[in-house]
Amino acid sequence: MEWRDHGILLSVRRHGESSAIIDVFTEEHGRHAGVVRGGAGRRMAPVLQPGAQLDVSWRARLEDHLGSYHAEPLRSRAAAALSGRLALAGLNTVTALLSFCLPEREPHAGLYSRSEQLLDLLGNEDLWPLAYLRWEMALLEEMGFGLDLSACAVTGSRFGLAYVSPKTGRAVSREGAGDWADRLLPLPPVMLGLGDAEDAEIIQALRTTGHFLEAHLAPSLGNHPPPEARARLLDLLSRRL
Repeated sequence: MEWRDHGILLSVRRHGESSAIIDVFTEEHGRHAGVVRGGAGRRMAPVLQPGAQLDVSWRARLEDHLGSYHAEPLRSRAAAALSGRLALAGLNTVTALLSFCLPEREPHAGLYSRSEQLLDLLGNEDLWPLAYLRWEMALLEEMGFGLDLSACAVTGSRFGLAYVSPKTGRAVSREGAGDWADRLLPLPPVMLGLGDAEDAEIIQALRTTGHFLEAHLAPSLGNHPPPEARARLLDLLSRRL
């Protein structure tokens, strides 16, 4: 069995004296692990950093084997990730969430493209928070827990949308919420693609998407909590206010 693809390095762990097992989110083969001979050595270790864009060739005797990778760097994101605390927290959050959410060896080409574009914005602190929010909403959609913000679940109106049902993920208008408003999640305009996308709104939106990560997606994956890296990212964003 053999194929070649390109992808985003999600994680690395040492294997034996000098090898490493890497987990790569590839465009055509999804999240896929393999052994890199010499991956923990002086030449390859600096290349195999989470977030790196790689050209990989995978080979195994049988399809269900772990197999081995030959990896060549396409571009490193280390410099961008080390440009500031927000960039590093962002990189850690994206790679951790992809590792947490994605099933092994299942292609998600659309999410792959979005993830690559998002990571290429690392270091751009003006654009990155909004791009991350949109990516996280796309991640929920890809995993089967997307939010339906097209119209009010109660009245059917497309206007005055202000809340999200924590159970269904559907939008609710102020009129439709009535006395139930305090039991609903906020729907800031930024989630509808409206307004100036201020940091305060983005943080509020991420608290809403966070509910669906914790209360819906995580239980479907075995009820492990989402990665702590996301909470650290939210904390850093909150400090910018």
